Amino acid sequence: MMNSSVLFLPSSSLFLTKQLVPATKGRASAAAAVRCSSGPNLSEAHEEEDGVASLMGRRHAMASAAAACGVSVFGFAGESTAVKQGLLAGRIPGLSDPDEKGWRTYRRPDDKSGGHGVGWSPIIPYSFKVRDGWEEVPVSIADLGGTEIDLRFANSKQGRLFVVVAPVRRFAELDDATIEKIGTPEKVIDAFGPEVIGENVEGKVLSMATAEYSGRTYYQFELEPPHIFITATAAGNRLYLFNVTANGLQWKRNYNDLKQIAESFRVV
Repeated sequence: MMNSSVLFLPSSSLFLTKQLVPATKGRASAAAAVRCSSGPNLSEAHEEEDGVASLMGRRHAMASAAAACGVSVFGFAGESTAVKQGLLAGRIPGLSDPDEKGWRTYRRPDDKSGGHGVGWSPIIPYSFKVRDGWEEVPVSIADLGGTEIDLRFANSKQGRLFVVVAPVRRFAELDDATIEKIGTPEKVIDAFGPEVIGENVEGKVLSMATAEYSGRTYYQFELEPPHIFITATAAGNRLYLFNVTANGLQWKRNYNDLKQIAESFRVV
């Protein structure tokens, strides 16, 4: 086990080793070297910038460090990241009965507790549709994705999904956030994609689109590899990332259903 000091990324449960590097003369700020348990050192110097761009830049830097270590901030990598404990106390089902086509609607219960600690405002509910047969997977504070994982669902034949609800103030000074204020589709996927999949997203984004429902904008992405749809939006003081993924065979057999699930996500 490495005997080095560790850096805790406040947006997650990810720990990286950190060494301070003397600032280059004339630089606005010091540089920090981030080191994984195996692999090269990464050095980054943050220049003074204005507005959300610099805050997004710092988020991107942390995500890049995580990706370089082969770690997903939100615990994407594999079934083992889903905490297989008993049902959590106070956990409330939000699934409707199947409609005539076999689709069920999940709506986050208004009184469902969040995992973001005392003092955070209530989470604005969200909804999405899944085929009959998808089931909620318990999430606890021990989840490798940290407290930003709000929900997990899975279907052994079709794939998995998870919902990230991140307080915007961890990376931007916004009180009434919209996804447009956080950044362009390109900036959002570059900043948050590595945290979701545990890898740099360069060359993996197959498609990117913008949709609007009830006055709210959603960014929709398809990445490969790994096979995943990511839908991003913001409301109140939260960023929402809705992630639908599957293995190769599941993706091939259920592509249309998985895409429909991803595109059904709404903040209500």
